[in-house]
Amino acid sequence: MVLEHQPIPFLTWLLGLPWSENSAFLESALFRFILTGFAVSVLALVVGYLIALVRNGPLKAGDITYRVIVNGIAELFRTSARRVWAIARLSIKETLRRRVLVALAIYIIILLFAGWFLQTGYREPGKLFFSFVLTATTYLVLMIALLVSAFSLPNDFKSKTIYTVVTKPVRASDIVLGRILGFTIVGTVLLAIMAVCGAAFVWRMLDHTHAIQLDSLENVVDASGKVVGKKGRTTTNMQHFHEVEIYPDGTGKAASTNEHEHQITSETRGGDTVYTLSGPEGLLRARVPYYGSLHFLDRKGVDVAKGVSVGSEWTYRSFIEGGTPAAAIWTFSNINEQTLGTDEKGAQILPLELVVRVFRTFKGNIEKGIQGVAQLRNPDNKTIKSEPWTFTAKDASINQFPWSRKLNDADNKPIDLLKDLVTEDGRVEVVVQCLDHAQYYGFAQPDCYIRLPDGSPLWNFVKAQVSIWIQMVLVISIGVTCSTLVNAPVAMMFTIAFITLGFFRQFFVDVAIGKQVGGGPLESLYRIVTQMNQTSPLPEGFGTQLISSIDIVLKMMMQSVTYILPDFRSFSTVDYVAYGYNIPMNQLAQDLIVCGTYVLGLFIIGYFLLRTREVAK
Repeated sequence: MVLEHQPIPFLTWLLGLPWSENSAFLESALFRFILTGFAVSVLALVVGYLIALVRNGPLKAGDITYRVIVNGIAELFRTSARRVWAIARLSIKETLRRRVLVALAIYIIILLFAGWFLQTGYREPGKLFFSFVLTATTYLVLMIALLVSAFSLPNDFKSKTIYTVVTKPVRASDIVLGRILGFTIVGTVLLAIMAVCGAAFVWRMLDHTHAIQLDSLENVVDASGKVVGKKGRTTTNMQHFHEVEIYPDGTGKAASTNEHEHQITSETRGGDTVYTLSGPEGLLRARVPYYGSLHFLDRKGVDVAKGVSVGSEWTYRSFIEGGTPAAAIWTFSNINEQTLGTDEKGAQILPLELVVRVFRTFKGNIEKGIQGVAQLRNPDNKTIKSEPWTFTAKDASINQFPWSRKLNDADNKPIDLLKDLVTEDGRVEVVVQCLDHAQYYGFAQPDCYIRLPDGSPLWNFVKAQVSIWIQMVLVISIGVTCSTLVNAPVAMMFTIAFITLGFFRQFFVDVAIGKQVGGGPLESLYRIVTQMNQTSPLPEGFGTQLISSIDIVLKMMMQSVTYILPDFRSFSTVDYVAYGYNIPMNQLAQDLIVCGTYVLGLFIIGYFLLRTREVAK
């Protein structure tokens, strides 16, 4: 799974803790929220005052601005929970009358027919079905949220229903907050039903079993000629089969295929042995990874921060060359007894997993895989290494290394993992090299991790629904806020633009800080029109100076906009569930805080915008 930015501890993100430096709090989310809120408030006051100045003159403009602030803040604090709930119930009834439940029927129909088109023999079936279900849920829920929130208030103004509402003792704040709450309740119920349907669909598609192909069974004998078991294969189901191994006691295992395996039990019926296979095991996972830091050795064995580039423009991973001293080295800290797990026999192990991206300079045997080697090493005394573990890596596959606590060193002498390879402060290194000449392994920091005890796959699926819920609430809040001032189509287009810019927020940041190749907006437009490449310098002259000056202003504006844009891409947790990784609670807590902050800000903005309408005064 690609993990561009790892979630940081919640208190570090929120408050900048620990405050070891004076600037720690200045980089925290709380400080940025205060600073952004203050800047937006000042900007709103200045714009409002200028509008009033043009209409009424300087003195009266100041008086109007003062009264708007004082009365507005006082009215916000007089928001009534009873009136908000009344508006919310009205919003729920209106939404149901608009047949929003049709979307639920559409979702169910999509699931019913999806099995015809999704490949059940896919190498990673869990990834395929979870990605489909969660992505379909996200798009459908966000579309519903967009339509109901953007069209509600404008339709009330158009049908004159709003005039009936405002004749009651209802404030503008009650209307805005009630609309957001009502639409959120409807969306939450729909999302919960979709989640249950989606989970049932995934389980129905993944659940299967096999039978032992009896004519394939053959005895396994040891060196003394004693039969120690049987081996064979299963029947084909869901476009795959498993190699099986049966032990003398009649139990066994169907080897892992398509990322799952089956347990085998047997019983005697009428003198015949009947084998039974369990359902799939390993398809539903919630891995909890513990990451380390990464650095590389180049082809001469010199320490470098990154590996080599193989021509890919995506710099997430860098590569090491096979058949050379080049290596990827991860350093893990705080390794102790609690970090270790146990194997099937109860022995202590260090459960390590490695994701390898393979780049071939020549095709060769594409099914064979590329040979590599992994070792554990003492960071302080690099001569102390574990015995090399040779493995065969296929592209984007997960390689498992259950390092036993009792193992041998490079000279085949027995050593203890914790006593000999782990330093006193709990550090250990994992060194990975590619053995095949002129082939490459690609790695990023999260590609190697210690696998801690797994979380609950069901709870992980629920957390993914919470992430979708967060995005839904944001869309509803944006749509309701926009609809307080403009008509429905404009509110919908503005909301769509807000969401789209949120998905490309990082691109905005890169352009604003000059990281993006090709210059600012105006320079990029000039290059497109003149068909000039991105790296050639612009011709010197007044026109170039003018473009650069305008781009400076535009970049400052873009950087300011990025501070108020929600990063919708970061809210998505589909990949976590699809690839079988646990969604960190740190990330979920941060997303909930960010969502609540945006809802609060949009509620206040929506209140003041609605107050500008004559009917809401």
